[in-house]
Amino acid sequence: MVFVTGATSTGKLHCDWQEGALGSPCNACQVRGLTICAPLTHDDLQHMVSIVSERQLEPGGTLFSEGDPADHLFNITAGTIMVYRLLADGRRQITGFLFPGDFLGLGSDQTYRYSAEALTPATVCRFKRPALQEALEKFPTMEKRLFGMASNELAAAQDQMVLLGRKTAQEKLASFLLMLSRRAERRGQKPTPIPLAMNRSEIGDYLGLTIETTSRVFTKMKQSGVIALLPSSHIDIRDFDALEELAEQG
Repeated sequence: MVFVTGATSTGKLHCDWQEGALGSPCNACQVRGLTICAPLTHDDLQHMVSIVSERQLEPGGTLFSEGDPADHLFNITAGTIMVYRLLADGRRQITGFLFPGDFLGLGSDQTYRYSAEALTPATVCRFKRPALQEALEKFPTMEKRLFGMASNELAAAQDQMVLLGRKTAQEKLASFLLMLSRRAERRGQKPTPIPLAMNRSEIGDYLGLTIETTSRVFTKMKQSGVIALLPSSHIDIRDFDALEELAEQG
């Protein structure tokens, strides 16, 4: 079996798996229960090993850019990746923050409609589009799993539309922190404290706020005792009920 290896200007490809080794990529995956491969049997996974390559990105590394040929699809297995689009006037609109288990590249377009950039050291499983399409036809349970993930992605996009269009700055930030907490729980982590891989500017670009407004709302929440700002960019939610109230005001 041959895995893609090499280096790029925006990240690096790496592979340390050998065919027949005990530590095959799928068997060694610590988040397989969150990925599209979750419903597959041990024998099914051997096929997936034959069509997957691993890519590792350093913080700031680009996975793909808006307008690039959409030749691959990706499943995140480690780290945090943000996706964004550039507006006509040069401004950036961040449309999502993705975590282990999340899938990128869905859609029927021939080019990617957004850019994807690592915020932390990140690892993805990369699939050539035709090979994954064949695998989905071969394994209906995986196709069903991917359909569910696509449905969740659509629901998240609808939530963000409400977030941007109807909520105040305080409601937006409260909703954002609750979203991060709930997603951490789904990954088997504690709901608090929350590691913030994104900075204030990136949070603002996601929520449609200036960095000044974002910082001001963080300070207000801290002073009211709803959250605490911890070292290493962690947020401790001290009062979940109060945070939920803030998210639903208006």
